[in-house]
Amino acid sequence: MLPPQLIQSLEGIKGFNRKAFEDVHISGEQVTSIRLNPEKQTLIEQEHRSTVDLRLSTAVPWCEHGFYLTERPSFTFDPLFHAGAYYVQEASSMFLWEMLKQTIGTSSQQKVLDLCAAPGGKSTLLASYFTDGLVVSNEVIKSRAAILTENCIKWGADNIIVTNNDPKDFQRLQNFFDVIVIDAPCSGSGLFRKDPTAVNEWSEENVKLCSLRQQRIAADVLPALKQNGILIYSTCSYSKQEDEDVLDWIVEELKVASCRLQVDPNWKIVEVESDKHKAFGYRFYPDQIKGEGFFIAAFRKTNGEEDAYHQEQTLQFPGKQELLQLRSFIPLPETYAVFKQAEALRAIKEIWVTALKQLAKHLYIKKAGVELGTIKGKDFIPSHELAVSMIGLESFAAIELSKEDALQYLKRKEFSTDAPKGWTLVKYGGLPLGWIKVLPNRINNYYPQEWRILKD
Repeated sequence: MLPPQLIQSLEGIKGFNRKAFEDVHISGEQVTSIRLNPEKQTLIEQEHRSTVDLRLSTAVPWCEHGFYLTERPSFTFDPLFHAGAYYVQEASSMFLWEMLKQTIGTSSQQKVLDLCAAPGGKSTLLASYFTDGLVVSNEVIKSRAAILTENCIKWGADNIIVTNNDPKDFQRLQNFFDVIVIDAPCSGSGLFRKDPTAVNEWSEENVKLCSLRQQRIAADVLPALKQNGILIYSTCSYSKQEDEDVLDWIVEELKVASCRLQVDPNWKIVEVESDKHKAFGYRFYPDQIKGEGFFIAAFRKTNGEEDAYHQEQTLQFPGKQELLQLRSFIPLPETYAVFKQAEALRAIKEIWVTALKQLAKHLYIKKAGVELGTIKGKDFIPSHELAVSMIGLESFAAIELSKEDALQYLKRKEFSTDAPKGWTLVKYGGLPLGWIKVLPNRINNYYPQEWRILKD
């Protein structure tokens, strides 16, 4: 049963239809949607394209890579899911793609911050949208930052830096970002249909606490947005206190200008305005759209500076001998710079080295670019991150596995192969899953132990 206080608070809000709203929650209907990884789709062999039943799905109208599925398959047992071929993302939140198209357009080499990023849906979307940009994907909670890192690695993009910081830490990077996305922690009422247990955790008091926290987060991070930069604010809450009221607070306290979008009326997304400053927001009701509850708005920063000077942290770079060993293993394109993090060699596009140095001066970085591997004596041990990245690995031996053997690999169990001796890429459907090393009397499985499939 939906909280009566929530229903009462929504009466009078534009687009709210009590009976239809209650009926859709009672119905038990579940909507499953995925967003394809455009960088990996061209690699997938044709016979595997129906793995997640894509042929029977329909497109999410506001995101060109989004699709609805006719039913929810077992993603755990789809090797292409582990290879980063797609991300299971709620359709409403994919509207971020359309918002970027209308507020940013095709601007290149943008620096973007996804402030509250775990588990990674919006970060991977941002990495696909800003293909020549830099995406800083931040999560304040350490355990959730680990999940975020895993999902970003599987996505394979080389333009993501994962950080584990409090929003206020970004004040040290004044006028640094072109775009900041705040998918703010909220009371979660928009997920009641998807997760009925969330109903028991909802309260009016929590709504108030979330609203105050959302305001603090926005105020803490705004100095990091440069002049004319775009601030995107979203929640999965229906509550006006967390949506329209926060928009009014943002306009009043942070001195930004609301952005209005042109939304196709066939999409049934409800445009609303805040009471005081008439800031535009967009409500997604599950009885009107095919998706869950969602709210999103955009602002343009009208003060600040175009850019600012930032001190740099000195990165550790590999020596000449290390680079020779690396390049004898993989012919890395000249567009990449190689640096060291602990013992690992990592690669990032040369154009982002200065930005990385600036970020490293002020933030705790969990992952930057792509980990290539480590040098152990005369041997180079390649990283799993390299295997699933978009860095070309055509020079390596590779074997294509059946689905059964691919799942055995992902469980770190035994399977047979006639692969040549040495390092070999394991693939399924044309996409790399990871590494094996074939020795004279055994095969070493290098799939990450902590990511292995535990179910049978």
